[in-house]
Formats: sequence, structure tokens, C-alpha cells
Amino acid sequence: MSSSHDISVTVNGETHCRRVESRLLLSDFLRGELRLTGTHVGCEHGVCGACTVIIDGYSARSCLTLAVQADGATVETVEGLGKVDALNPLQRLFQHHHALQCGFCTPGFLMACTDMLRRLPLNTDEEIREALSGNLCRCTGYEHIVNAVRDMVKERGPLA
Repeated sequence: MSSSHDISVTVNGETHCRRVESRLLLSDFLRGELRLTGTHVGCEHGVCGACTVIIDGYSARSCLTLAVQADGATVETVEGLGKVDALNPLQRLFQHHHALQCGFCTPGFLMACTDMLRRLPLNTDEEIREALSGNLCRCTGYEHIVNAVRDMVKERGPLA
């Protein structure tokens, strides 16, 4: 027997009120209910990071989060970063450094990087690699992603 709950969640600045099943994953809510398909579902075990979103300021695995847990929360997805004709600075640097190949992991990396750039100094490549260690890419070897983040750190300047 399944139960339903009314939730209200703000996604990329827009509030959505829905009735959802208790067992509905946030990733499925974003993709199925809101049609925000930029959040990818890879392993469905929280290992790969393809489903990474930012919930109330911190990156989280949407495949491990129930939609009801996001009730009252603010969620940021890759669709909220920029548009094809108006990329945000991090997206622009990913493009410049060719920090993607197949692109499946890219939304998760962009969201994880957005979170870590807000909160961590990332003064060395080692710190950047450590911060990226929760996301998996099978194509790039990470070097181009590290280069993009390093340039973003330079543009951002030091954290206070």
C-alpha cells in the first residue's frame, strides 16, 4: 500500500506544488513530473553522481532523495545554470576546455562543481580532484574538468 503526500518545492526559482507517492525519488520527480531531464540517472545507487542537484545550498544525489524529503526545499538543477545561448561561466569553461565527451555525467559534474566552488577554496589541483571524487566519468579522464574548474577558481578569486 502506497501513500501520497502534498509537497511544495522550489526548483530553479519556480515553486511547484504536487501530490506525490511516498516512494517517488527526487530524480524521478524532476524528470517525470517537472520534465527537467537534465538531471541524469545513472547507477541509481548514489555512486556515479550523474543525478547530482543542489538542495538548500548543498549538492545531493537525487536518486537517493525522496521527493517528499524535498518538501519546502530549494532545488537547483542543471537547467537553472544557463541556457544554450547564454551559458553560465562554469558551463562556458567546460565547453572551452572540452570537459565533456558523451555528456552523460556533465550535468552532475556541473552541479557538484557549482556547489564546491561556492564553499571550497580549491587552491590546488589535488583539492579540485578530491572535490570531484564523488562523480564518475568514463570518457574524459578528468583532466579537462580539472582545467575548467581551475580556471573558474581563477575567475572567481579567493574565498574569504
